[in-house]
Amino acid sequence: MLLEFTVGNFLSFKDKKTFSLEAGGIKTILPDNVVQNGKYKVLRSAAIYGANSSGKSNFVKALDFMVNTVKNSSKLNSIDKLGTKPFLLNTETENQPCYFEILFTEGESRYRYGFELDNDKIHSEWLFILEANSKKEIPYFVRELEGIGVADVFEEARGLESKTRDNGLFIALLDQFNSSVAKTVIYNISRIRVLSGIDHKIAIAMTGVLYNYEEDRLMIESFLNKLSLGFDSFIVKDDANLTFGKKIKTIHKKYNKKGEFVSHFEFDLNEQESSGTNKLFDLSGSIVFSLMYGYELIIDELDSKLHPILTQEIIKLFNNPETNPKNAQLIFTTHDTNLLGANLFRRDQIWFTEKDDFEATDLYSLLEFKDGDGKSVRNDRSFEADYIRGRYGAIPYISNLQEI
Repeated sequence: MLLEFTVGNFLSFKDKKTFSLEAGGIKTILPDNVVQNGKYKVLRSAAIYGANSSGKSNFVKALDFMVNTVKNSSKLNSIDKLGTKPFLLNTETENQPCYFEILFTEGESRYRYGFELDNDKIHSEWLFILEANSKKEIPYFVRELEGIGVADVFEEARGLESKTRDNGLFIALLDQFNSSVAKTVIYNISRIRVLSGIDHKIAIAMTGVLYNYEEDRLMIESFLNKLSLGFDSFIVKDDANLTFGKKIKTIHKKYNKKGEFVSHFEFDLNEQESSGTNKLFDLSGSIVFSLMYGYELIIDELDSKLHPILTQEIIKLFNNPETNPKNAQLIFTTHDTNLLGANLFRRDQIWFTEKDDFEATDLYSLLEFKDGDGKSVRNDRSFEADYIRGRYGAIPYISNLQEI
């Protein structure tokens, strides 16, 4: 399960900021939202709030960048660029490497993997593992510009240091040589699925794939039916003119003037269904897949085009151990303040982004937030009302538009 993600000097993140899914010391508050994973208590979901242009989407892009860098490193040649995007509004950071680090659990062990890179090369890379019965992390390898140091415990990595390209990750090279440790790291990072809740058409590919398997298709149909979108089922037809080579038809019931069912009728999903229905259909495959197999799902602007109640129901699927027995995790950005008043989240599940006077993004949780007296937020506070009033920051500052 995902425990932490840290990003620094990437897009609007100037300094290192850490997002955590490790549960805080909040007892008796929504206990089902927490998973006991070995010695770690891990959150099933988290929401990120903030004003427009505060850095919410940049957080998602940063995580997506790390995932794709790990997945694609072995495919690059020696002259390929790495596509980094450092914080450009500071003369120091614009020429410094970007920083990424991720912590996750596998079994009862904790892995900490990260790297620093610019557009041309990897500046540093590291892997530390904390075993279940240990109190101290074990360094497996540490890479600097001068070279790569491999610990004795990581015997399968020895002898491969010199084969690593300047613009290639050592962990990706080790995976190519069938390292079991590298395989664990690559697998746990690659299973993180990042989606856009606005430009979501690419997500339909997963729904189309799962349609080919009866059990998965029935799960998707059940998910969509419970959301009362108006159709009973759907079919997928081949169409070479479309991006994914598939046309989706939703199946509706037709009635006579007496209200008696007479037949079924096909609607074209893209042309005849609402934008919200299209979004739910596009995302349904990824939501069902994550819940079935316990994957991590990241959605930017989850609430876009959706009624607040529908958004709440999706979140409940992840927070409920009965519908989420494999402990999938959902992280999403949103502007929907209704969610804060729906008793869905603990304080450690609510995060905010806010830019400072130098246009750099700050990232903090409600659990960390202290009021003017240095006191933590009480659990019985109205999080929604407080947020709208600006108590926690991370809201837009608007001058009097009527004066215009």
